[in-house]
Amino acid sequence: MYYFNVFFVYSILGHILETFIYMMHSGESGILYGFWTPVYGIGCIIIIASYEILFAKHHLTKSLEALTVFLIGAVLLTVIEWIGGTLIEELFGFVFWDYSDLPLHIGHYIAWEMALVWGLCSLLLMFVIHPFLKKWIQKIPRWVTYIWIVLFLIDVGYTIYVKL
Repeated sequence: MYYFNVFFVYSILGHILETFIYMMHSGESGILYGFWTPVYGIGCIIIIASYEILFAKHHLTKSLEALTVFLIGAVLLTVIEWIGGTLIEELFGFVFWDYSDLPLHIGHYIAWEMALVWGLCSLLLMFVIHPFLKKWIQKIPRWVTYIWIVLFLIDVGYTIYVKL
């Protein structure tokens, strides 16, 4: 249940972050109707699980650990962003975000500038945010998780029904 809760907490926090950012740029956050943006939950699960797997057995210096988290975050989150953008375009027929205006873009969905942002966000997640939220996430009752799962599945089903 822990990783389900990680998914939902960070999907909700990602939605809040994007909503705030898009309020300044008049866009919209996420493709679903609910108050979550799943790509953040997926990305955070991948970063957190990678960190826990890599550093559970290997004790590195903090600087090497930070460099590894940065690189893994930059690469994996950029790949997730590319996959997500491509899937949205293929399934729903529109480009949800477009980095073409950035100097170091690669197509619509990825840019080297954003890879740096994702690397920095990974550092912030693993060394500031997640240590603060981890104990709280672990205390979320199962019934809350089940409610989130049901609401999420309804939202996904509704989104597919309306947008396809």
